[in-house]
Amino acid sequence: MVSFLARRLTLAIPVLLGILFVTFALSRLLPGDPCRSALGEHATDEICDAFNERYGLNDSIPEQFRIYINDVLHGDLGDSIRFGRPVDELMVERLPVTVELSFYAMLFAVLVGIPLGMVSAYYHNSAADVGTMIGANIGVSMPVFWLGLMLSYVFGVALKDTPLWLPPSGRLTAGVSIQPFYEAWGWNVNPDTLTFSGFLANINTLNAVLVGDWAGLRDALKHMILPAIALGTIPLAIIARMTRSSLLEVLGMNYVRTARAKGVRESQVVLKHAFRNAMLPVVTIIGLSLGSLLSGAVLTETIFGLSGVGRILYDSITGRDYTVVQAFTLIIAVIFVFINLIVDTLYAYLDPRIRLE
Repeated sequence: MVSFLARRLTLAIPVLLGILFVTFALSRLLPGDPCRSALGEHATDEICDAFNERYGLNDSIPEQFRIYINDVLHGDLGDSIRFGRPVDELMVERLPVTVELSFYAMLFAVLVGIPLGMVSAYYHNSAADVGTMIGANIGVSMPVFWLGLMLSYVFGVALKDTPLWLPPSGRLTAGVSIQPFYEAWGWNVNPDTLTFSGFLANINTLNAVLVGDWAGLRDALKHMILPAIALGTIPLAIIARMTRSSLLEVLGMNYVRTARAKGVRESQVVLKHAFRNAMLPVVTIIGLSLGSLLSGAVLTETIFGLSGVGRILYDSITGRDYTVVQAFTLIIAVIFVFINLIVDTLYAYLDPRIRLE
């Protein structure tokens, strides 16, 4: 197992470098002037010359890439051209929002999608099966922006002043705050560890658990319900359909019929013998869906007023803010690599016939 993990991590290095170089080159080959995108159309040539010299935009692309890689290896992701702030500060503020939203969206998709798929497969061609698949087709066809707006209207406006009301925007109710865990624990945080501690503290639900603020936890969870449902509906539908098709295939195999002929209880046949083998393609879909959620939550974040990665990444692309685009692309690529590594490792657990070494 250790050699497998080491080998996969080693192979990930050229993949990450390739992704970073392609992003680096394309962002500079696209038409548009980063100086005038950041300073406005009235910026003079002298100001733009100084601007380009400051950010190293006068060098060749290979030389800029070499300098950037050297800075990344020393932990420096650069400064944002558009916002004039270090990129790691922006990442500490924005990335936790997207990570928290993606986690709860995927949790909703898995906890609902897998049981629906199992029920649909077990009661094949029944009313439950037909109803579940119709619901899955509707779910995968609904645009995220439409579903988000409908959820906001129904639960935030139509059901106002009722027990079913849910907050339609924001991360916490106005006036509610959760003390950062490193302050509550009395840590003397130095600047070298502030970034990581600040990242964890900006995940509201995790931070509330760490400090034992249960009222803040309830408030943070209430604000996550609607965006998580909106973002997780399409993955839910895909997971339900994949679980159904995979479990249907496994339930028709010889070893399942043998287990039933031996008198094994039906619940054990489905859950112990069939479900575990049927999970292999489902785990793959979950891994791919989680990676896509992290990189594509811009619509959900915009609708529900969440200041996450999606919005700042969109603004950075349109504003030619190279350093922000490169940094977030690198982080998302690293997350993809580790998700794929976890998925490959789960294969060996789910199917002992698979050997990773």
